[in-house]
Amino acid sequence: MNQIDIHIRMDGFRKDSIEAEVLANVAATRLQTARLLEDEKYMAALELSITALQRLKEFPDHDNEEFRAAVVALIFDLAEIHFLLKDYKRSEKELDSLFKVLDPLLVKNPDRFGRLHILAMELSTRILRSRKKTIEMLARQQINVDALTEKVNSGIVNATERLVDSLCNVARLLASSGDYREAMKFFSEAIRISKKRTGRVTKKEIRITIEMASVMLNVKAMRPRAERLLNAVLPHAITLAETELEKEIETVKEMIRLQDSMKTSWLSSFRK
Repeated sequence: MNQIDIHIRMDGFRKDSIEAEVLANVAATRLQTARLLEDEKYMAALELSITALQRLKEFPDHDNEEFRAAVVALIFDLAEIHFLLKDYKRSEKELDSLFKVLDPLLVKNPDRFGRLHILAMELSTRILRSRKKTIEMLARQQINVDALTEKVNSGIVNATERLVDSLCNVARLLASSGDYREAMKFFSEAIRISKKRTGRVTKKEIRITIEMASVMLNVKAMRPRAERLLNAVLPHAITLAETELEKEIETVKEMIRLQDSMKTSWLSSFRK
């Protein structure tokens, strides 16, 4: 587990204040938690994170942005730890709490919390056991993601890349289990978000499209759509001078033609 980096701003508080003391405790606790997680001491990490969350109750102003940032940091940790402990139900509850805290922060300060909001979505693709719930969550957050991916903020760009990669990983997992139609939903969402961020078709979107088309070969009804997708990205591969991608596109198109002809000729021979 790679702990999410969340900077807590201490300069707004006196060094001897209860606010500074509590926030410093959270920061120190997260460092200890990271070390425990590296050693796979998940129960000890869980106990430490819960203790830090309880200590946060001493913070005088629960509407303060730094207080809420600290809450977000600890909920991120708890969701991941519960998942590592295979307590999936609790992990999903933590995820729900995470969005409830993050949503108002996103409205108030999108530049600061946009990256964390996208990372919360990336987390959901990994810990939600129901793929239907994941798709529904992505649909609910679509407006927020579209608005955030238009920002040039490097943190948001990196978070978006991570979300796209995570969506592709889910798609691959579904495809490997034979759930091709569900896999298509995740590949499609990955392409949509990636393209929204760049505003154009890049090498990454072409690669995902080729992979998606390859998976679509497994379902006869999807093959015409797969060929249309490949024909749509081929000009972009040519424009980008990506000769390897051009070859891959032509290879998958040839596989579509071969699969259709092989099945037809085999059936004809069998009938004869």
